Amino acid sequence: MRPLSSLVIASTAMLFIGSALAQPGAQDTRRIGAIVDTTTPASRDTQFVTLEQRIQQDLRQALRGDAATLTRPQLEKAKQTPRQADKQWLIASGYDFAVKQNQQAGIGLLAEFTRLSPAVQAQSLATVTQINRDATRGQRQQALVDAEGQNYLFFLADALGPRLGKAFLDAYEKGEIARAAALIKTSEISTSAAKDHFNYDRPFLRLGNQIHLVPDDMVVKDGHPYSATAGAFPSGHTNTGYTDALLLAEMLPERFVPLVDRGARYGFSRIVLGVHYPLDIIGSRMVAERNVAHFLNDARYRALFEQAKSQLRGALEKECGITLAECAKSDAKTDPYRDSDMTAFYRYSMAYGLPAEKTKARPVSVPAGAEVLLEAPLPYLSAAARRALLAKTALADGYPLSGGNGEQNFWQRLNLHDAALSRLPTPHY
Repeated sequence: MRPLSSLVIASTAMLFIGSALAQPGAQDTRRIGAIVDTTTPASRDTQFVTLEQRIQQDLRQALRGDAATLTRPQLEKAKQTPRQADKQWLIASGYDFAVKQNQQAGIGLLAEFTRLSPAVQAQSLATVTQINRDATRGQRQQALVDAEGQNYLFFLADALGPRLGKAFLDAYEKGEIARAAALIKTSEISTSAAKDHFNYDRPFLRLGNQIHLVPDDMVVKDGHPYSATAGAFPSGHTNTGYTDALLLAEMLPERFVPLVDRGARYGFSRIVLGVHYPLDIIGSRMVAERNVAHFLNDARYRALFEQAKSQLRGALEKECGITLAECAKSDAKTDPYRDSDMTAFYRYSMAYGLPAEKTKARPVSVPAGAEVLLEAPLPYLSAAARRALLAKTALADGYPLSGGNGEQNFWQRLNLHDAALSRLPTPHY
């Protein structure tokens, strides 16, 4: 892989990526930034901000543990407690997550990375530079919370709406959703093998880079600039965000689209911090979606999933005091993940304005079993209909990391947001 030789500053207008159904024109990145701002502590809605403050409070308490104050060394050791996550239940099942095999499958899925042109690599660096430098205080604060909350599920609450989000946090802290917490976090297949394989330097390590490392004023609150180690491609944190969000979405289809969007939003945070390129985020989305589909098509995993899902839904309904369908409802004014503008954000996040190659467009080839990802939000459709919908709503061909055939091409083009929304008879969140 040839290293980048120079920094190219992106223009203020970047290509807005639409689905194969329509290709909207260019969108000013300020519009994308404005949408993102609504999903941060800078949101104008007091109910959403209150939920964000609760997430931050619960995260800092979890990181601190029994200590009097939170210090930076504690971040490395922090993880879900036995009360939060029932790992003994999972261990007793004897299920083999086949980590090494799935890691190799992920590396194969991302093979096109080694064939990217210098121009695409340069624009990827330019894009992270622009997003990082233009990020608002709210975006940086949310990015810090996302980053340091990687080992927990707190971040998912803000995509559940005011009522269900609070119920989720209450149930999580009480250990009432411990099976789901254990299964979701254990299903994250580490990207470490892929990072070693591709060995790609992070943006802030590039010669002559203009990345601004963000001081921590939200978690430890010591002003220490947030940084990261190991390779850039693909993003480990983004793999966490997409995997967690998608699995919870499969358990809570009432909030399927907002949770899918939360996975994309989590990836955006990595770019805000200047520690990942758009290519890293796209690659991790591909791998996470492939892994979740792979697991859900495994009968032994599916049995565990259904047990965890049943416990989760029962606990949340108890905490809500009303049906989940009712508890999951929200108004766009109090729930930015309910806003229709999130469609624009999600479509943008699929390629981040990176250019498509001018090649003959290939039809989408949907891998066997991929349709399982739409089973929860669209249960009334047949498997064949769900497959057709995945193909119909896919991103146009030719964007970075879609250059291969079969699964390589499909997972880069998969647009779960549009696929789920296009056939929902009524808002399903």
